[in-house]
Amino acid sequence: MTYSLSLIKNDLLPAYMEQVPQGLQAAFEALQDADISTDTFSFYTSVSSVFSSKIEGEDIELDSYVKHKKFGIEFLPDYTKKIDDLYDTYTFAKTNELTPGNIAEAHKLLSRHLVVKSGQGKFRTHNMYVSTPDGRIEYVAASPFEVESEMKKLYDDIAVLLKTDMNVETVFFYASLIHLVFVKIHPWNDGNGRSARLIEKWFLSQKLGEKAWFVQSEKMYYQQHQTYYKNIRLLGLEYPELDYTKGLPFLLMLPNALIHEITS
Repeated sequence: MTYSLSLIKNDLLPAYMEQVPQGLQAAFEALQDADISTDTFSFYTSVSSVFSSKIEGEDIELDSYVKHKKFGIEFLPDYTKKIDDLYDTYTFAKTNELTPGNIAEAHKLLSRHLVVKSGQGKFRTHNMYVSTPDGRIEYVAASPFEVESEMKKLYDDIAVLLKTDMNVETVFFYASLIHLVFVKIHPWNDGNGRSARLIEKWFLSQKLGEKAWFVQSEKMYYQQHQTYYKNIRLLGLEYPELDYTKGLPFLLMLPNALIHEITS
């Protein structure tokens, strides 16, 4: 199958289809909301918000956050505020289309306690490096002079994919690839990982329906965060030299997370 895409590549799709776990359609259809969820509280939105935040180093536990969100138990504001912001962002995404304007709005929501107001929902204008805890540069993101043009390409590709009929396996392929391309561009001053993981699930939901929000991908990425970052690093050190043919291990993490979730 061939789509008219400018930034996202489908070169890995044949190899992906050979390795994607069997039963993905059935596993997706078997997803159900948690019994603990109510009209005003979503357990799986809590899971997504907590574990996506924990990937970024936030010190928060799911049990404590559920008590806070569902039962109104108070904790120190610094303990919950960034996760509350992300919870609000997932809630926003559930009722809005995946568009450039709404992605910018989502970043405003999730970055309320991450970046200054002038940088919320705005592309960065300076160089961006991703460093290891000991200070070594492990990735040089897209130049600030090309962020806007690269994001336009990505947004145009997303629009094409949203209008294209595809099976469940292919939807998962492109959701993961959008996640990977976004995080490699690294368009914001902060909140790039949180945004990428949200957009991945947002795309799934636009293509497959509300059950997508029950996929515990953020939890799996946290539980395997060393592998998660290793697979992102496989593509290379600098944005102009990225080799997306090495992206298959990352792309297979999402479908494997769903299969593990259903069978465990």
